[in-house]
Amino acid sequence: MRARLDTSHFAPLTRAVVERVVHSAADLGYATDLVMDEDCLVKAHAALHAGAPVVTDVEMVAAGITRRETVCRLRDAESGPGLTRSAHAIRLAYEQVGPGALWVIGNAPTALEELLTLDAAPALVIGLPVGFVGAVESKQALRESGLPAISNVSEKGGSAVASAALNALLYHPLAKENQ
Repeated sequence: MRARLDTSHFAPLTRAVVERVVHSAADLGYATDLVMDEDCLVKAHAALHAGAPVVTDVEMVAAGITRRETVCRLRDAESGPGLTRSAHAIRLAYEQVGPGALWVIGNAPTALEELLTLDAAPALVIGLPVGFVGAVESKQALRESGLPAISNVSEKGGSAVASAALNALLYHPLAKENQ
């Protein structure tokens, strides 16, 4: 991959995220599509390694996160008037974990939209839902929220890339942050 994509100009954690996401999707376009801030990543990395909970919107995202237990409440959720199952799952997860979690959303724009209505005070939101309906808009709302986040500007996303972004932080050692 590095023979086809120069990532040397990225800060360490940004580089780790870009490389894992590009590799997971075999899509070099993520190098210019992803949006993140290195300072936010440093803080999220520290929170993750200090044991902050990790919440996912769907089990497929959870399955892609290795070496870490996650919270996914989709099986417990129900839809109702004005509330999707994914949005309800986010509410249930927030009730379980409270503030300070890392939220990894790779499937449902409505899950990301619901998270933005909560006072979740997240360590990080990885908002990479995929699709042509609501995905771009929900990611734009995430970026406008001012929350610490990894997102992208296009319709692209999905479970594999969302879990890859979290795994990049999970596997990046603490000692390398100061290099």
